[in-house]
Amino acid sequence: MLKIPARLKSILPALLIFLLSCSHGSEILITEGLRAEVEVKRDQWGINHIYARNQHDLFFAQGYCAARDRLFQFEIWRRQAAGNVAEILGPREIKRDIGARLFRFRGDMTAEMNHYHPDGEEIIRAFVDGINACILEANKNPDKLPLEFKLLDIQPGFWTPETVISRHQGLLGNITQELSIGRAVSRIGAEKVKEILWFHPGDPIIEIDPAINSQLLFDDVLQLYNTYRSDIQFHPVDIIDSYRAGNEPSSHSNAFLVGDSFDDSHNISDLSQAGSNNWVIQGRLMESGSAIMANDPHRKIAVPSLRYIVHLSAPGWNVIGGGEPEIPGVSIGHNENGAWGLTVFSTDGEDLYVYDLNPDNLNQYRYMDQWEEMTAQIETIHVKNGMDVIANLRFTRHGPVTYIDSVHNKAYAVRCAWLEPGGAPYLASLRIDQARNWEEFREACKYNHIPGENMIWTGIDGDIGWQAVGIAPVRRNFSGLVPVPGSGKYEWDGYLPMLDKPHINNPEPGFFATANQLVIPDDYQHWEAIGFTWADPFRGERINEVLGSGKKFSMDDMKALQTDYYSIPARLLIPLLDQLLLESQNLAAKELLSGWNFTLAANSVEAGIYSAWENKIMENAVEQFVPEDARGLIVPPLTKIIQWLQNPDEKFGPDPIKGRNDFLRKTFESAVKQLAGDLGDNSMDWVYGQERYKHVYIKHPLSDVVNKELKDKLNAGPAPRGGNGYTPGATGAGKNQTSGASFRIIADTGDWDRTFATNTPGQSGDPGSKYYRNLFDMWANDKYFPLYYSRSKVEANLAERIILKP
Repeated sequence: MLKIPARLKSILPALLIFLLSCSHGSEILITEGLRAEVEVKRDQWGINHIYARNQHDLFFAQGYCAARDRLFQFEIWRRQAAGNVAEILGPREIKRDIGARLFRFRGDMTAEMNHYHPDGEEIIRAFVDGINACILEANKNPDKLPLEFKLLDIQPGFWTPETVISRHQGLLGNITQELSIGRAVSRIGAEKVKEILWFHPGDPIIEIDPAINSQLLFDDVLQLYNTYRSDIQFHPVDIIDSYRAGNEPSSHSNAFLVGDSFDDSHNISDLSQAGSNNWVIQGRLMESGSAIMANDPHRKIAVPSLRYIVHLSAPGWNVIGGGEPEIPGVSIGHNENGAWGLTVFSTDGEDLYVYDLNPDNLNQYRYMDQWEEMTAQIETIHVKNGMDVIANLRFTRHGPVTYIDSVHNKAYAVRCAWLEPGGAPYLASLRIDQARNWEEFREACKYNHIPGENMIWTGIDGDIGWQAVGIAPVRRNFSGLVPVPGSGKYEWDGYLPMLDKPHINNPEPGFFATANQLVIPDDYQHWEAIGFTWADPFRGERINEVLGSGKKFSMDDMKALQTDYYSIPARLLIPLLDQLLLESQNLAAKELLSGWNFTLAANSVEAGIYSAWENKIMENAVEQFVPEDARGLIVPPLTKIIQWLQNPDEKFGPDPIKGRNDFLRKTFESAVKQLAGDLGDNSMDWVYGQERYKHVYIKHPLSDVVNKELKDKLNAGPAPRGGNGYTPGATGAGKNQTSGASFRIIADTGDWDRTFATNTPGQSGDPGSKYYRNLFDMWANDKYFPLYYSRSKVEANLAERIILKP
């Protein structure tokens, strides 16, 4: 049976929901917990516009409505946050649950909640109460639960504030990259690693301290961290027999996206394949004369969508935009005074410490030439079809212990800046939601600890600006790029004050754009708290080229730039083909690229040829330039590869030009051969954007484990796509787009009703809802819908009305 939280028991008798038919498909929901009536107007695109008479009811209603739309997503989030996944999926999830509990925030909850907003505790508790009201209603009518609950034979459980402030879903740091670099250095040396990777700005120290036995780094020292951060995979055995596709786990089981994660990894180092774009433009550069904010965060493309759009209106609040559905407030959007957006700003908030243990007592580690005792916490994990597991969690002064090597008397712990108060991703956007000008926006930014972000602002007064945020440890004597001894030699010197991070106000060109690339001015002073790994610059360069063209822009121009598939790497690489002597089919393919506009359009043969070639260049660069011992650990970025090809040296052999040309010929011919093998000998069939080449097919996490009838109800697509990971319209490197911008927004400060947005596949996560994939076709065709703000426009596009009554 479900355990009902104590604070709900007193209101249980009144938590009966009465559904009354009204005009326009409306319904009245009567529930205890509200202080006054709340009106929810849902427009034709599925956006809830919530109008409340007080702050408490506003966030209660936000929690209620979001849970109603995304109940299964909420349940998986709750279980991952609490470390209770093994309860429904069995023994294979025990290590995930241990990791979740190991990295749980254990500080003062009142201080934690009030970090995000002066009324943070009230807001978060109201939000949780709204979620729980929805869950209580749902569990009274289990036959009406979304399909996923029936497949898994489970019911949703109740939330607590601890669920909201969980860090499990965040973009947290570089710890997996740190370990990979450390392993690579141990095999091929620091200089060779620096030659292959692109560290900037500066020349970081990546030599491994001699006190560390680097061969031991190849143990699975981060297993608990990586397992806890990984997406959930469902197997046929998890669902009831009558719905199963088979009896064995599918090799293509889709991951369940519960939070903000990158395509293929939680590692912030590869921001070219999964990043974000944003820009602000002063009105003097716009045809309308109004300043613009545009943002398209790139994350996994999943169903349900990571992002959820909502409009929140109450005294002191009038904000609209996107965020994660399980978090109160709006992360990216606008209020009546200004608009803001974000992209990842590379921030290293994690370090891996290696300790010597006392051979006579493995609970003691060496620190400052003394033995210190680890602290411990005992946790009980309930396991489906198995015995309870007792986990002994250990912690050093630096953080959670992820691995103990009792043979070599070593321990490994992760120091996490995000375990400080305020480390819950995006929650500090609550303060930004009420900002009235640039100064208040910057002040609110002080509380944005996680993730590291490029926050941009534009106000109705025409001000534009950029403020980098994110809790940033100050490292005086090490880079944070490789593991270090936990002996006390390598310590953080506090955190950089947030407003000392890079920023700019009203730049001279009249615009400012970020795309995860290095955008820090050369005269910046606090480099000791700045990371060394950034995205390839191609997306940012393209955006700056367009915005710096000297023309005045329309809203349609802004949409075109967010979905722009122009490839700067293609522009740099294709001229190198002129030096190659090719024959027959290879020559014909080369000639097709002559005069091409470098745009990876969904109907382009040229794009199909180039994309295959770029992939072969990346693949062969690893084979030729990364020593075998380091493959699988580090990959040269495309920026480095293009530099090598444009300026060949001894790495291509005794005759660098010939060696370079041989590399280009080999990769081009290999690409043509693969295209012919996959798509046939007729080059007109090598069209980019077809189902066998570049498309999007969004798979529900349960789609591979259910029968075909259910699979068709759960998935969205396929649909043609263009672009790749290096174009502003970022669609990743794979044939099926699994990363990119599911949510986009372009806000017009001159008229908020001229704001436009996208989301995919829909606002609802319930396969039975008409809002489940109603936005997919629009998004797949790079189209937008208006994100109306005024009551008159919302009312004119009303699809449903819900009245929440106390």
